[in-house]
Amino acid sequence: MAHYGTILIADDNPSIFTTLEICLDGVFKRIITLTRPDDILPTLNQEEVDIILLDMNFSLGVNNGQEGLFWVQAIHRRHPHIPIVLMTAYADVKLAVKGLKSGASDFVTKPWDNRELIRVLKDAIDANTEVVPLEKMEEEHVRKVVDKCHGNISRAAELLEISRQRLYKKLGK
Repeated sequence: MAHYGTILIADDNPSIFTTLEICLDGVFKRIITLTRPDDILPTLNQEEVDIILLDMNFSLGVNNGQEGLFWVQAIHRRHPHIPIVLMTAYADVKLAVKGLKSGASDFVTKPWDNRELIRVLKDAIDANTEVVPLEKMEEEHVRKVVDKCHGNISRAAELLEISRQRLYKKLGK
């Protein structure tokens, strides 16, 4: 069963999509594929996307990665919360560093190792997901219950199944 939501894959080679769909089946609930980078921003305005896997070269004969870097910046200006993993067949260390400095979460090369690609994508999403400490969640819940009871501490304590004294301690009073 898929544990992650939606991935958007942008690559100019449609045959890549078949391979990625097989590789990522069961990891993502939904896979959106685009062959034109110009479609990325309109798609993001219509769809809730958890991560983007972005090719770095779209124009025929161009392999310097500049298109990918441009799109990383364009996406991050409008959707800074969405992690982007770059991929290219023309990789070098300088290009990877530029991609990371531009805001990409990570960088993979074609051909990729399926397990490594899945790990990179999961890590990028997980790193972007805030983990709220248990104490903070409890504090927020207690305050919501008190608000729901319109400040009636006795009723709130009853709903929370704790004593009034313990509720006062949780509220810091």
